[in-house]
Amino acid sequence: MIGTDLRRLPPFELLRALERQLRGGPSDHGRPAGSAPAAWTGLAFRLRDQRLLVPGDEIREVTARPRLTRVPGARDWLLGVANVRGSALPVTDLGALLDGGPAGEAREQRLLVLQQDGPPAAFVVDDVIGYRRFVPEDQRPSITAPPAFQPWRLGAFHRDGQDWLVLSLKRLARSDLFIRAGR
Repeated sequence: MIGTDLRRLPPFELLRALERQLRGGPSDHGRPAGSAPAAWTGLAFRLRDQRLLVPGDEIREVTARPRLTRVPGARDWLLGVANVRGSALPVTDLGALLDGGPAGEAREQRLLVLQQDGPPAAFVVDDVIGYRRFVPEDQRPSITAPPAFQPWRLGAFHRDGQDWLVLSLKRLARSDLFIRAGR
């Protein structure tokens, strides 16, 4: 992406370029002229009344909400630490972290475990819908995000009467907000 002015890219291409940048992968600006961009795939989930997406390669696994051990002195959104496949993972209530208020426990809740090189992280969401594919025509840069989502927003799509915001949980997990989980 060196030498590329991101402001000149069409919105869908900008989303794909930002996603590749977060992953540390190469850009595909060198694809043959006239070739159509590939569809974008993300993991869809529900958080309170929002339908959200996260790039599919940001999630290592989805699992049921495990039993948690509270961490003394932690912020309310840090629910605790869980043993997931032999690894101790800090578990965050994503809705509470993003100003949506605390979630009660429900059977539909799932844990999104991040795939990342940095510190481990997992987020509780209200429900996982599954993987969704979007084409460039589905992209809607005009869809607004709540202010608390804005720093983590990668883009937005609209399909079948539904708006879908794309968030980067990796970016969130590397932020000062997330790292400062103590009071």
